[in-house]
Amino acid sequence: MKISPFKIEEWMNRYEAGALYDLTTTCIKPLSVYELMDLCSHSSNSYNTEKEFEKILKTPLGYGDITGSERLKDNIKSLYTNQATANITITHGAIGANQLIFYSLLEKGDEVVCIVPTYQQHYSIPESIGAEVKLYFLKEENNWLPDIEELSKIVTSKTKLLCLNNPNNPTGSVIPNWLIEELVEFAKKNNVWVLSDEVYRGLNLIGNPYSISIADIYEKGISVGSMSKTYSLPGLRLGWVCAREDLINEINHQRQYNTISVGVLDDFFASVALENKNIIQERNFNIMQLGMNTFSEWLTNEPLAECIIPNGGTTALVKYKKDMPSRELCRRLQNRTGVALLPGETMEMEGYVRIGYCAVALKSALNMFSEFLHQ
Repeated sequence: MKISPFKIEEWMNRYEAGALYDLTTTCIKPLSVYELMDLCSHSSNSYNTEKEFEKILKTPLGYGDITGSERLKDNIKSLYTNQATANITITHGAIGANQLIFYSLLEKGDEVVCIVPTYQQHYSIPESIGAEVKLYFLKEENNWLPDIEELSKIVTSKTKLLCLNNPNNPTGSVIPNWLIEELVEFAKKNNVWVLSDEVYRGLNLIGNPYSISIADIYEKGISVGSMSKTYSLPGLRLGWVCAREDLINEINHQRQYNTISVGVLDDFFASVALENKNIIQERNFNIMQLGMNTFSEWLTNEPLAECIIPNGGTTALVKYKKDMPSRELCRRLQNRTGVALLPGETMEMEGYVRIGYCAVALKSALNMFSEFLHQ
């Protein structure tokens, strides 16, 4: 099976490790085991971390529960309003979840509509399977939100799957609940499955931190989640799929060839984090707000950059006012200053760069980016 080069990941593999100031990051200051357990010890539910550490030390390092422990699935269930543990399976990160969904749903010749910009998996894996993929580009003038009238010109009676990312990476747009409900009515009318990559769900900056999940309001809605972004635990490499039971059964069938089980310690620490999610989210919201204040102040004072301010997630898509390809700009910037940005071209968005506004030393890095642009 041939598949297109994964442009984002190949760029990150090449440039991220050498950065002095890494603004390509999409995670909020990952937690260490000590920091996680220390946070939990201060949570409102009087979590007994001493007993939890004892459990860790006594946990046999064999294969874990094949589709995830009941403890973990019970905790994930609490993130939804209308789900049972039978509607959930645990995967090797959200990246594993998306791949298993595509393998379980799609066959050669199927039609897929993908809302971009988004994670390249959403269109390159269906293409590799032999699906006919159509891209629907979000527009800046629509605040990076989908327009159902425009979508209706792309989705056809042949369309099997619609893919979206909410909150969106890289734009930081958050689809409001009323528009999610309209998208569901549109999908029902066209009998289309909807894959909603919700790895940033719980990181809304305005209103309720959690948007409605597609899986809770649509029978053919598929929600993908992860411990990486909202809970600052990307090193666990743990994600999940939440969907109706017959699809979960098919995913588990495909999963036998792909995963067996996630690590028992990954499962354990994910359970601990979700049982104390409120204190982790409070910590992360404070980091996000500080980063957003710094980013907004910089943007106000930088005439060579434009951006629709994100309403959620951890990234912003910035248009720069220079006649230079984004890959060349990012290479030159990092070589000269050590500041790493992600080129828009890796997300099919030439003329833009992605900035992770929760990055360490954000203010200094943005000032160096400004100096570079003006030089």
